Amino acid sequence: QVQLVESGGGVVQPGDSLRLACAASGRTISGYTMGWFRQAPWKEREFVARISQRGTNIDYADSVKGRFTISRDNAKNTAYLQMNSLKPEDTAVYFCAAGSPRLATIMKYDYWGQGTQVTVSS
Repeated sequence: QVQLVESGGGVVQPGDSLRLACAASGRTISGYTMGWFRQAPWKEREFVARISQRGTNIDYADSVKGRFTISRDNAKNTAYLQMNSLKPEDTAVYFCAAGSPRLATIMKYDYWGQGTQVTVSS
């Protein structure tokens, strides 16, 4: 079992930055692909970014590419999402997820956090 807890969300203005953290416990995350997803009101959960076990392979949704950066620190058992140039359309609950690399390739993750709210408003 892996428990994931997100933090760092808040209310910001367009153009601002936030850094989300995903702290894991119960197991080391070194063997997992880590991902970030988000869900806005009345919308389905959507993929944001993912990072492989050692950070070699990274993917982003087109909507955040160039603005968001996913990273991980396996020694701290934590994954991060640096969000720059935030837009109102980035408003959502952001979820951290961990999954086996094999299943993560088809966007299936084993463990999920409870989410942290990010609100971008002028």
